Amino acid sequence: MVSSKPPVLLAESLTKTYQMGDVEVRALQDVDAKLCEGEFLVLLGASGSGKSTLLNILGGLDTATSGQVHFRDTDLSYASDYELTQYRRKHVGFVFQFYNLIPSLTARENVALVTEIADDPLDPAEALELVGLGKRVDHFPAQLSGGEQQRVAIARAVAKRPSILLCDEPTGALDFQTGLIVLQVIERINRELGAATAVITHNAPIAAMADRVITLADGRVTSDVVNTSRKPPEELSW
Repeated sequence: MVSSKPPVLLAESLTKTYQMGDVEVRALQDVDAKLCEGEFLVLLGASGSGKSTLLNILGGLDTATSGQVHFRDTDLSYASDYELTQYRRKHVGFVFQFYNLIPSLTARENVALVTEIADDPLDPAEALELVGLGKRVDHFPAQLSGGEQQRVAIARAVAKRPSILLCDEPTGALDFQTGLIVLQVIERINRELGAATAVITHNAPIAAMADRVITLADGRVTSDVVNTSRKPPEELSW
């Protein structure tokens, strides 16, 4: 069910412009978007549609050329680098297409990189148990499959108990069966920890598991639709 609570994140009139030599490229054009408490949101669109740019601005990894972003009652629109770092550190968990694990560290140690600087973290072993890797805590990334590495990345993202979980093509490098397991893990995190969750994908069938779907094309929101018949991941096919 879609949350009736106020938005955790609210973006208004976001525009992002890049200068490529003499050419001005607008990655986002007057975009409005929101993410509510406990919601599972899918950002859908083709490559180059502006999905990742929007996610990076919402997560404080990038800033808009114009427009506003609010995290609850905090205006992030003109936040300093330090303030954005604190926002990311305390409130946002990121999961990317490529796992970004440190090869020389075990699964437990990769997760501990986050828990050591968080205010009220899960124990790394507990976070790994949550994603189904309780027996793999002392394995190195090279000893894990792609899906297992992605689940370590998810455990690392959620171990600090973030308010917001942002996932950029988390199944993009995985086969169908492995991707399905990863989606099941993300849904479980959303349901059990209550993290407001946004998942980027170009894969339209994945949108069926969302509470709400925002579709982007050419840097603009073309639709923002509530999904009244959300499906569990195991019923998806793509």
